[in-house]
Amino acid sequence: MNEYRNLIGGRLVAAADGRTLDSVNPATGEVWARVPASGRADAEAAVAAAREAFPKWSALPALGRAHFLREVAGVFAAHAEELARIETTDNGRILRDTLKKDLPGMTHLWQIAAGQVLDAVKGETVILGPGSLGLTRREPYGVALCIIPWNSPISTFSAKAAYALAAGNTVIVKPAEQACASVLRLGELLAGVLPPGVLNIVSGLGEDVGDPLVRHRGVNKISLTGSTQTGQAITRASADHLKPLTFELGGKSPNIVFPDADLDAAAQGVTVNSIYTGNAGQVCVAGSRILIHRSVWDEMIERITSIAARVRLADPLDMATTMGPIVSEGQYERVTSYLDIAEKEGAELVFGGQTGADVVPSMPDGYWVAPTLFATSDNALRVCQEEIFGPVAVAIPFDTDDEALAVSNDSSYGLAAGVWTRDLGRAHRFVRDLQSGTVWVNTFRQMPPGLPFGGVKDSGYGHDAVLEYTREKAAIIQT
Repeated sequence: MNEYRNLIGGRLVAAADGRTLDSVNPATGEVWARVPASGRADAEAAVAAAREAFPKWSALPALGRAHFLREVAGVFAAHAEELARIETTDNGRILRDTLKKDLPGMTHLWQIAAGQVLDAVKGETVILGPGSLGLTRREPYGVALCIIPWNSPISTFSAKAAYALAAGNTVIVKPAEQACASVLRLGELLAGVLPPGVLNIVSGLGEDVGDPLVRHRGVNKISLTGSTQTGQAITRASADHLKPLTFELGGKSPNIVFPDADLDAAAQGVTVNSIYTGNAGQVCVAGSRILIHRSVWDEMIERITSIAARVRLADPLDMATTMGPIVSEGQYERVTSYLDIAEKEGAELVFGGQTGADVVPSMPDGYWVAPTLFATSDNALRVCQEEIFGPVAVAIPFDTDDEALAVSNDSSYGLAAGVWTRDLGRAHRFVRDLQSGTVWVNTFRQMPPGLPFGGVKDSGYGHDAVLEYTREKAAIIQT
């Protein structure tokens, strides 16, 4: 049994009261690790450690912080396989993604963050008049609380912590209790790399440790990647101290296929590149609404069905596996409940719908859901409006560009969208008019570090970048 501990003030410690939580391997249903079930005392200790470390860390020259960030990148590179295997075991994200995509990508991201430290200390000057000079300077907030989800812990840990540290903040990371082993292991590896208290990691339930952290007066900035409901709860909980918030929340992303598109590329884009492989649709930007022009409906459904039939569900540690399990029993029950909801609402089951041992007989206790597609012309159905967060998509026909745009925007979410067309004018119109933080044209799920990533409407606001972790101060100097 693997035992993991919190990182607080440079020390690896159990929860103050000794409580633990079981971590379940979603492919087998078996407990494989124990993690701290932290509480208020642990939250207090983490904030105290981060506040104590802040003056020295923020006063460090920017290039000094860059040196530490490059050291962290080296840890990611040196321990890539170990970290990838831990994450795959913990949340079911397939090894071919955690090892070949996530770890190399995050190693690069820490290097990028090291290269952006100077952006966090740059200011502007304004000549206000004879003998009067205006200037601005950027300053870190102080203690940044980074709350990360279970679907990609290493990636979201990096996207938040790297930029927050680069800007001169000290950091507390609260990982999701369903899958936090990889982040806790990172804490072990980084304990001797970063100065004590600069990075702190505490695991536990949201109501036990997350809520005290969010409400703590000593926390100066909060960044969350999670559900819209969690974002709403954090907004209410943090209101007493008016903390600046960055939220990357849920999505119900449309993937729109026009008749002039490369249909083979589009079929790949709306299936394996969007919702059916890797993390079993447990992705905030998953293209869970597939809008298809009626003139190519049959051709696209045939292509999508053929691709989905080749998805290989098996042990996620097997490099030949292309889709893993649902992360937990609770999430499995949520996803499977929508299969019943869709049927009751009258959506047509095109393929899929199998669950549990019917999907992977060799691992009968795992949380398996087969790639599933429903079809309907009614975008008001719950399966079209609510985030399922699993390998379940809905195909919706349309006839005109205006109809496609209206259906796409008919959602409380606005995180991402895909457009498949060879018409450059149409592409520009949809980039402009889609109510979405990101629009991909003839591609999907590309999120390079050089571009912002965030949403609109119930999908959140702001994005994780160096300047998001700074505040701007103005000064006027009269001589």
